[in-house]
Amino acid sequence: MDEQLETLFERTFPFWERLDGSDKEYLMRETTAVSFKKGTNVHDGSVCTGVIMVKKGCLRIYLLSEEGKEITLYRLFSGDMCMLSASCVLQSITFDVFVDSEEDCECVVVRGGAFNTITEKYHEAKIFALETALGRFSDVMWVMQQILFMSLDKRLAIFLLDEASKLGSDTIKLTHEQIAKYMGSAREVVSRMLKYFVSEGMISSSRSGGIKLLDKARLRKLTL
Repeated sequence: MDEQLETLFERTFPFWERLDGSDKEYLMRETTAVSFKKGTNVHDGSVCTGVIMVKKGCLRIYLLSEEGKEITLYRLFSGDMCMLSASCVLQSITFDVFVDSEEDCECVVVRGGAFNTITEKYHEAKIFALETALGRFSDVMWVMQQILFMSLDKRLAIFLLDEASKLGSDTIKLTHEQIAKYMGSAREVVSRMLKYFVSEGMISSSRSGGIKLLDKARLRKLTL
């Protein structure tokens, strides 16, 4: 695994070549390959899990209110990395995020304390950690902007078009409850809006076939 791991770190960490040999070995020694079954809670915000690198599958990063309401911030796919799960590295971030596996996932996790040791020793590593986290805040702010300032029909149209683009398909295999979680809304509200979209001929919806986009041009008009 060491050769594969070193290749992964060389490709992912721009500061890798600046580390001396003992620190490279230390970071690899403090790294674990982990598999998560679909639906597993990977990070609950209470501990510094570490830097999670996705090799296969999909992770969902979200906020959880005291009342149990979830707001999906973004999702991570193969080749992506979660820095917000390493709270001991990013001590200026004071809110907790949660991470769940949406599919069976294969990940590499760098222990938070070890990565923090490297960032304290190497300025380049600290900058990388901050820039990686900062890069995700544009995703977070986009979600907040939608929730605070956009009507539900516009948000739902954006979500459906984005999903279709990611999947490369006009058919979206998500339940109403899953869509509501992603959008930070109630399932009943999302179901009513989807029913309206169906009545307008913009989509079709069924329990077995999921949601199929029928009139993407009209959906795009709603996003303007």
